[in-house]
Amino acid sequence: MANLWLFFLALAVVYLLPGPDMILLLQTGAREGRGAALATATGLAVARACHVALAALGLAALFKAAPWTFDVVRLAGAAYLLWIGIQCLRSTLLPEINASAVPERKAQWREAIRRGLLTNLLNPKPLLFCSVLLPQFIVADGAPVLTQFAVLGAMLVGIGLLFDSAYAVTGAALGRWLHHNPTAQRLQQWLFGSLLIGFAVRLTFVQQV
Repeated sequence: MANLWLFFLALAVVYLLPGPDMILLLQTGAREGRGAALATATGLAVARACHVALAALGLAALFKAAPWTFDVVRLAGAAYLLWIGIQCLRSTLLPEINASAVPERKAQWREAIRRGLLTNLLNPKPLLFCSVLLPQFIVADGAPVLTQFAVLGAMLVGIGLLFDSAYAVTGAALGRWLHHNPTAQRLQQWLFGSLLIGFAVRLTFVQQV
């Protein structure tokens, strides 16, 4: 494989662009704390690993052959983002983040993992991104194609997890500051909720390339 630094830079640019994953991490960190936000990052990482595997299996080709499957995933993802955005708008002021009981924390983190998993997995754009980007860095006379695909996929997931962890920690720091400013809390909830709803609306108009 060649141009791994170019591959890294391409991923960095993508992960720095604001999107539903970033907003979800910031919102979860602000409202539920660092542990829940990192759990969300874990769910996102699992979803990206699934996208890499599905891209290797050629699911993007299925979307081309049967466009209705793309529409089903796209609309399901938009509905889920819309639901999360509405929940954000309806949220009360931030609760006190403290050391809750272990069973409660585990249940909260399981829900956070599920939220991260579904937010990314029900968005067909990451799958199309993997299907377009990864083959460009495959070297024909290099290691076996599946090996190269696996290495590139691992890099995609690992770099994404690093960025997501940074957003999770940032969201938790934002939450600690917001506890002292109720007006800013409400503005943050409306901003993040509106952005998630906006991403949901935009996803309904996404078309295959």
